[in-house]
Amino acid sequence: MDEHIIEAVGKCRIVIRDGRVVDVGMPRISSCPLARRFACPVDEITPEAVRDNVQNRIDSFGMCTPLRELTSEEIFVGFGASEVISTSLKSRFIDAAVIACDGAGTVVVTRPDMAQGIGGRMSGLIRTTPIPEVINRIIEGGGIVADPLNASLDPLAGVLAAKNAGHEHLVVTIHDPEDAKRVREHDPDAIIIAVHTTGYSAGDAEMVRQYADIVTACASGTVREICGPYAVLQAGSSVPVYVLTPAGKHLILLRMAAIDYPLFTTHADLPISGERCPKPLV
Repeated sequence: MDEHIIEAVGKCRIVIRDGRVVDVGMPRISSCPLARRFACPVDEITPEAVRDNVQNRIDSFGMCTPLRELTSEEIFVGFGASEVISTSLKSRFIDAAVIACDGAGTVVVTRPDMAQGIGGRMSGLIRTTPIPEVINRIIEGGGIVADPLNASLDPLAGVLAAKNAGHEHLVVTIHDPEDAKRVREHDPDAIIIAVHTTGYSAGDAEMVRQYADIVTACASGTVREICGPYAVLQAGSSVPVYVLTPAGKHLILLRMAAIDYPLFTTHADLPISGERCPKPLV
């Protein structure tokens, strides 16, 4: 069966089959400042609005279909994980990125435009099934698919595949805090970015605090409470990105250097909360 499950826009559980949204769960939050800036904006997070947004992604760039666009130069979020990763690849500070892709599972990419094309348009991939056309184009573009038979999601398998291919300096995105621990224990030098953190328990937040280099706060109250005070740098305030280590800080500084619009920096006691945070924090 061609079936893909994502969590997006308020952490709704969304099921996609054969290029159509077939089920949308109830959102856990009611509003998000980032959702209002989507190409198909979501002002009030309802199942109907989420369905329209996700179907727009499918129709516009082929998400979860054989027509999936895999490369992009478009910037979606100033300090989004994909933007940070693509900038780091351009600067050659890292050799490869281990990320998730609908239709392929865990993949290893070395091209900045592929990191942006895959990651910038993907949110909260929970389960996916193989799409041969997508897998073949990733491989033809110089990427690696860790498990082409099953399209499984396993960051550690991606790390092992990257190492086998000779890539030493890696950045790895994770959602499950246990994966952060597994990756760190296998590769102490990997730069780990925790994403899709809405709904994290206190234990989850504490684990990524210990093992991740960068963590996106999303709509997580526990990440703000537990990771925020340990940040050595914070990017953004409404949906903050907390940087927990010097290696993570270097990635954000590379991203800052690549941004061509004005930036404001100052010393402050962290974390800092913006006025337009997602509501409620969960």
